[in-house]
Amino acid sequence: MSNPVEVSCVDVLIVGAGPAGLMLANWMSRTGIKTRIVDKRGTKIFNGQADGLQSRTLEIFDSFGFAYRAWQESNHMLEMCLWNPDDNGLIQRTDRLIDTIQNLSRFQQAVLHQGRIERFFLDSIAEHSKIRVERLVIPETLELDESKVALDNEYPIRISLRHLAEDPAPAQSGVENGLFRSNITEDDTEGILETSKAKEDRTEIVNAKYLIGCDGAHSWVRKQLGDDFALVGEATDYVWGVLDIIPITDFPDIRTRCAIHSQESGSMMIIPRENKLTRLYIQLKEVSTGGRIDRSTISPATILKGAQKVLAPYKIEYKYCDWWTVYQIGQRVGKGFSKHDRIFLAGDAVHTHSPKAGQGMNVSMQDTYNLGWKIAQVVKGEADRSILQTYEAERRKVARDLIDFDHKFSRLFSGKPAKDILDTEGISLAEFKKAFADGNMFTSGVGVKYSGSQIVAVSDEDHPSDKADNEVTSKGQFASKVVLGMRMPSFKVLNQSDARPWHLQERLKSDGRWRILIFAGNIKRSTQLARVNKLGKQLASPTSFLSRFRPVGKPIDSVIEVLSIHSSPRTDCTIFDFPDIFHPYNDEVGWDYWKIFVDDESYHEGHGEAYKNYGIDVETGCAIIVRPDQYVSWIGAVDDYQQMDSFFSRFMKVQS
Repeated sequence: MSNPVEVSCVDVLIVGAGPAGLMLANWMSRTGIKTRIVDKRGTKIFNGQADGLQSRTLEIFDSFGFAYRAWQESNHMLEMCLWNPDDNGLIQRTDRLIDTIQNLSRFQQAVLHQGRIERFFLDSIAEHSKIRVERLVIPETLELDESKVALDNEYPIRISLRHLAEDPAPAQSGVENGLFRSNITEDDTEGILETSKAKEDRTEIVNAKYLIGCDGAHSWVRKQLGDDFALVGEATDYVWGVLDIIPITDFPDIRTRCAIHSQESGSMMIIPRENKLTRLYIQLKEVSTGGRIDRSTISPATILKGAQKVLAPYKIEYKYCDWWTVYQIGQRVGKGFSKHDRIFLAGDAVHTHSPKAGQGMNVSMQDTYNLGWKIAQVVKGEADRSILQTYEAERRKVARDLIDFDHKFSRLFSGKPAKDILDTEGISLAEFKKAFADGNMFTSGVGVKYSGSQIVAVSDEDHPSDKADNEVTSKGQFASKVVLGMRMPSFKVLNQSDARPWHLQERLKSDGRWRILIFAGNIKRSTQLARVNKLGKQLASPTSFLSRFRPVGKPIDSVIEVLSIHSSPRTDCTIFDFPDIFHPYNDEVGWDYWKIFVDDESYHEGHGEAYKNYGIDVETGCAIIVRPDQYVSWIGAVDDYQQMDSFFSRFMKVQS
């Protein structure tokens, strides 16, 4: 007699424990959501795979408290060199470019292999919860009860999981071979399931409120959802090899990011890595794409030979290779990102592209960074399910923009250089340089802008003149250099109580809370202080939105935190010049000294000039609502309590 199948319930089930899945699990660990994360592979990544860390990604890591680990271990990208053919067809350095726009972020682009990134996530998740990656677990069947999808506390998803007795990943010996994860390799999920059925593998049934497919380009979850969720796009004829090596070479820029176009032998990108490693992306011009690629013809030696041709007359060899793979450039976006806002797709499961712009891992993690806090607030009953609709609306546009950029960048990078202005077949090297420079804002991740929605109030200028009196609109003129729908920029401010300088973004921790940033202006002016006091009285009222939307028995700042930044001289003020709600009192620890800041000069780190850099009037200030993922939702007058209340009332749930 067979053993009964185990049945359990969970709020969130994540399929896939790569960077996207781990980012989501990390959010769940910080917000207390009952979560499981499963992966068919027996171990995390240890070598190779994705390696680029963009500025915005590092800001996100910092909001979770582990950016310092990535920043310390990674190699920092400060410069890019362009190499192109001279009149004799020999490569020469033709330009040097700054790698990341100055003052764009407090972080610049860095590189560190995916295995370390996964380690940081795993440590963070373990520190804040009991969530653990369940490995050698593969989904087998999926059912969605559509009669229950609109009911908050139901579990409309039923999924069977098979626990594998053996690791299906190919055994590796010697140099790590990344082909088994490459896009030129067919999906092995069905084969694993078939093999598993003949073994003593355990199965279980999981009922879930939400399911998120973070299971890569061959996504099992996406395939279960049918043709309406298929990836749409095309593959190019460009095949690229990747080598992670310690190079032995006379090429002078081997420790600088380089884009190299040869006259006849294709193109190459050089990415200097951590621990003396260098990553080479080499165009394999001799590999035919007229049908299926013969993987048996590709080896590290094949890829190195291509690199040697591109770099000639410079020489390159290696004694140590850490990892290698081959991929074919393809740009695809899923038809749909979510089904009934219960099943979601993220990362490579819903968009694929080339890796040379350093976007894959970054955009994938930012998908689930966008989604995680929304699911958490819905599961906890703090927000209406309607906010989940913004995931597809916001991230589909990012994916489309990424594909458009990647299509142009890949064509310019992979194409043969034009010999002269009459060569219409070749690519323009000036155009390539411009595409790289223009794309810097986008590739950094800082340029992402979300459109108006329930959680991003449109500006007055964009709103019809016949709007209703209670309509929520932003007044961008109060902070002219802050952009609605973009992440809140960061400049240094001082803690009022101890003069310690902080980047404002450092105070916007990813803990699931909304923030209201009260730029209180010059509170030494009686009229301005009166405005701030009036707002404080409204916020402290038992009927205020701070009280209505917080769970019973929880601190006043448990869902929405108020942080203030004033512009008066720090030494002329104390926190007690502000209403109590701006520095709440706790019977156990007293007043909160970490919520009031000042735009003033520090003793050792200069003046952040936050008001100037945000475009805020130093006398009258303003108020800015910032989402739990640090994106700007609303801008208005410092004392416009009614608009703040109306904004949150659109989607937050009153707690009984």
